[in-house]
Amino acid sequence: MDTVFVGGRPRLAVAVAGAGPLVLFLHGIGGNRGSWAPQLPEFARRYRAAAWDARGYGESDDYDGPLDFADFAADVARVLDHFGERRAHLVGLSMGGRIARDFALRRPERVATLTLANTSPGFDALSAEAVQAFIEARRAPLAAGKTPRDIAPELARRLVGSRAQPEALEALAESLAALRADSYLKTLEASVAQDRAAPLERLAVPTLVVTSDEDRLYPPALAREMARRIPGAELVELAGAGHVSNLEQPDAFNRAVLDFLARRGG
Repeated sequence: MDTVFVGGRPRLAVAVAGAGPLVLFLHGIGGNRGSWAPQLPEFARRYRAAAWDARGYGESDDYDGPLDFADFAADVARVLDHFGERRAHLVGLSMGGRIARDFALRRPERVATLTLANTSPGFDALSAEAVQAFIEARRAPLAAGKTPRDIAPELARRLVGSRAQPEALEALAESLAALRADSYLKTLEASVAQDRAAPLERLAVPTLVVTSDEDRLYPPALAREMARRIPGAELVELAGAGHVSNLEQPDAFNRAVLDFLARRGG
């Protein structure tokens, strides 16, 4: 597996393996490209599998000023251009799903398929209490002087399901510990303030919605409603997983997405 750097500002780090149509994996707000370690080798058997560090994450560069959530969509386009791909299969979890969905609405001609895993149509889909709890669990400890590494173990335990294997919990905690506080907070603020009321009915690409039975952040009922609103969408509910289904149930996750790509990938 190689790491390439996509030019422009900010420069983006992307892990890549395999050959074939491009599948781009987009991590959640507490992740990085390493969050997709259980996926890249399997997908690389049939595809060019790539996973980025979003701007301000991992080995990607920091950036000045506040974040506009639309910046992520521009970054996705840069990655596709770097690989010389007119279209790509997008697979996003949580925040990554929101980025993938936003890109598909803005640039449908560049999306072959869309997989939205453990994600939402925007923060207005949650109750005011749920949004406040989401913010406080992440921002308040940092404002009180704690570091991402300080809050990582407890936050990871809140996100995984009751049957998560130790290696999944460890991988999630390590990605949370590696966050850069400033970039993380800018991403949190832009997500809550700007990513709202997405017109899912306008999605015009083959779409798979993945949820899991113990996701307390974005429960299965939210995913079912998303799938209902997206024309022609398919829905898969994974058993034995919380919010990070790709880490908690990697084999089932891989099977579901690979089957979808084989049938709907064009």
